[in-house]
Amino acid sequence: MIKIFTVSLVILLSAATIAPNIAHASEPRLVGTFGDWRAFTFTENGKKVCYMASQPKTAVGNYTRRGDVFALITHRPAEKTRDVFSYITGYPYKENSEVTVSANSRTFKLFTQDETAWAVDAEADRAISAAIRGGSKMIVKGVSKRGTKTTDTFGLSGSGKAYQKITQECGL
Repeated sequence: MIKIFTVSLVILLSAATIAPNIAHASEPRLVGTFGDWRAFTFTENGKKVCYMASQPKTAVGNYTRRGDVFALITHRPAEKTRDVFSYITGYPYKENSEVTVSANSRTFKLFTQDETAWAVDAEADRAISAAIRGGSKMIVKGVSKRGTKTTDTFGLSGSGKAYQKITQECGL
């Protein structure tokens, strides 16, 4: 089950990595649960943010300790961004490593920083978001700072409805 507080912390930390001058954000509000995905909204610096999140059904790797893992798709209409895919892995990634995401017969490469991976541009974000909504499972592979390989498998049931909800909530 996705922990609302942890997800909000992850979103805020991810946003802080991208935009370090973020001042204030409200607690996320759950706006719906759709199969394997949940939809949330919160206010950041007076602007509405909407996101959907899921955790893996299986997480495989020879690790002794790992934090929470989340796949997220975020809309920030005030910044004119939507479909931003981010992946929080629960461990620091190997420096200069790539993560692969496979969904709906497509594979994408993400760049990494600390415990987060992102698509290279808005076009890739849109393609990943569409693949998630059109698929039945997603597999994410990465390598930790210590060289541990991980494979996380997500269910995509409800991702289309969760996406519709966050899009509606953000007025897009």
